[in-house]
Amino acid sequence: MFSVAIDGPAGAGKSTIAKAAASQLGFIYVDTGALYRAIGLFCIDNGISSDDTSSVEEGLERINIELVFVEGVQRVILCGKDVSDDIRTEQVSMMASEISRLPAVRKFLLGLQRGFAEKNDVIMDGRDIGTVVLPDADVKIFLTASAESRAKRRTLQLEEKGETPDYDKILEDIKKRDYNDSHREIAPLKPADDGIIVDTTELTLDESIEKIREIISGRMN
Repeated sequence: MFSVAIDGPAGAGKSTIAKAAASQLGFIYVDTGALYRAIGLFCIDNGISSDDTSSVEEGLERINIELVFVEGVQRVILCGKDVSDDIRTEQVSMMASEISRLPAVRKFLLGLQRGFAEKNDVIMDGRDIGTVVLPDADVKIFLTASAESRAKRRTLQLEEKGETPDYDKILEDIKKRDYNDSHREIAPLKPADDGIIVDTTELTLDESIEKIREIISGRMN
């Protein structure tokens, strides 16, 4: 099996780029951030605070998360319900960042993530794939972009959905999440020692996808 780890900060385009590259290469795409978001949604729905570690850990005993693929598209099933759309809110995003600092949460998801890579050719994206989840991945990429460009992209995405986003609030949230992800004690966000850093600040989406696909294809030959 051939494995590709793509890490990077929130809003860098990891999911969109990894999904497109996986489709072009015939790989399975695994969005690990969706797994953390699912746990975050569970906590929100059940009134569990991210600061209440014992309640989060108890909640894990009641959580069942599955990833299913419908025509190659990943869907997230939480306790029997498809929550693929429900987990894409800013509130869930921030909760995911907060609970991802807990060792119990990361341990809970580690086996699930590695299991996919053992059975499939995968492109897996997240915050610690190349450093912790798949340290022996065939290709490790750290995808990044300036906080401002990431905030602009997110603002545009929300506007295209008919929403009226606050750019300054989005930028503030991105910077806060960057700090949380890079300063947590367990598996902080950082490039793998042998990772390839790709900055997409000045690249279009198509250019970013092509760049990643070229890197992966080069390692496969």
